[in-house]
Amino acid sequence: MNLIVDANIVFSGILNSKGKIGDLLINSGNNFNFIAPNFLRTEIYKYHHKLSKISGMNVEQVREAEFQICKDINFISEEQIKLTAWLFAEKLVADIDPKDAPYIALSKHFTCKIWSGDKMLIKGLAKKGFVAFVSTDELYKLQREKF
Repeated sequence: MNLIVDANIVFSGILNSKGKIGDLLINSGNNFNFIAPNFLRTEIYKYHHKLSKISGMNVEQVREAEFQICKDINFISEEQIKLTAWLFAEKLVADIDPKDAPYIALSKHFTCKIWSGDKMLIKGLAKKGFVAFVSTDELYKLQREKF
């Protein structure tokens, strides 16, 4: 099952690799094909120090947590996404959060759901009829059923 993973999920996994999100990202490589835009790598790097401050880990520990969390994520270059998917995504998120366009574009490109905890994004897009999201609890249940 292909799934687009957004930044808030990865950040949560880095901050708590032993929680549900961390467990799913680290131990579900055989069940789910996690996909994210290359843009996410830049976002993680940009927030290393903030993640360190929030978590109490030093930057090297944050990098190690990042490695564990991201090892099974397939990062896709934004240039590989079809223009029609980009245009759709940019229009859809323009009044919600334009920085989320890469995730929506990937979802459209791969015809799959997005794993996100961004309630504002999920609610805003639901009002527009875009409901291709999956929750952590739904994934956790699917993972447990496959074992």
